[in-house]
Amino acid sequence: MARSIRVITVDDQPMFRDAARAAIGRTPGFELVGESGEGEAALGLARREDPDMVILDVRIDGMDGIETTRRLSDDDPSRVIVLVSSADLGGLSGLAASCGAAALVDKRWLTPRLLRGLWAAHRRR
Repeated sequence: MARSIRVITVDDQPMFRDAARAAIGRTPGFELVGESGEGEAALGLARREDPDMVILDVRIDGMDGIETTRRLSDDDPSRVIVLVSSADLGGLSGLAASCGAAALVDKRWLTPRLLRGLWAAHRRR
């Protein structure tokens, strides 16, 4: 049996963490292994839990999502990092690639289908 895809979420809004937890829970083969409300704590969490995927808000408390993504990617370039935002994505469009994220998506789009698609498109074998 294949190992689950291990996911952590990083967002300072408990409501979004709840929604992400539900989406991950409904996605076969995915397992939520941790949550954080801010960037610096997310780095420690990622080192402890060694996730395959990180769902990370662009605007979080403390270290922002862009710098957190850079550091997470430096620690493990095989990790699939998905930046999320509820803000207008037009002004953020160049950020994902510039900091090492696989994608930038609107928080409302986080569904099991999207998670599976992002994993299939961006995982590094």
